[in-house]
Amino acid sequence: MTLHPIRLLGDPVLRTPAQPVTSFDAALRSLVRDLLDTLTGEPGRAGVAAPQIGVGLRVFVYGAGGRLGHLVNPQITARCGVQDGDEGCLSLPGLAFPTPRAMTATATGFDEHGEPVTVTGSGLLARALQHETDHLDGVLYVDTLTGDARRQALRAVRSRFRPGRS
Repeated sequence: MTLHPIRLLGDPVLRTPAQPVTSFDAALRSLVRDLLDTLTGEPGRAGVAAPQIGVGLRVFVYGAGGRLGHLVNPQITARCGVQDGDEGCLSLPGLAFPTPRAMTATATGFDEHGEPVTVTGSGLLARALQHETDHLDGVLYVDTLTGDARRQALRAVRSRFRPGRS
């Protein structure tokens, strides 16, 4: 079992759009296993994207809505409805803010062998699919906030993640 440390806000890999996977090989299968180990190695995790463990590839794993899986080169292809609720991120530990997301989302991509995959989920699974896909684009959930939630989030981020603070 390989449980990788999660990269935190300030690490450039989190703000860099991930590269598409072009080789569906043993290295990719190893990355998927490492991501799954990192996801399931700690309770309460709904997803982990490759950049969160320092790998700039378009891969993430999810464990939400009673489903566990992965997507390679994912795209959100459909969104429906709206859900409200607090959202957090392993890369911003201890913070959570109200983050509107689609209630139902569909993501398409590939499995670790290059076979097409479509995942549709609602509630927490939809939130995880959207959140992890954002990670692959270098976007953190706090970037999507507006109004008072954004102001509160930015204050909390500046306070907790300013340079020189441990």
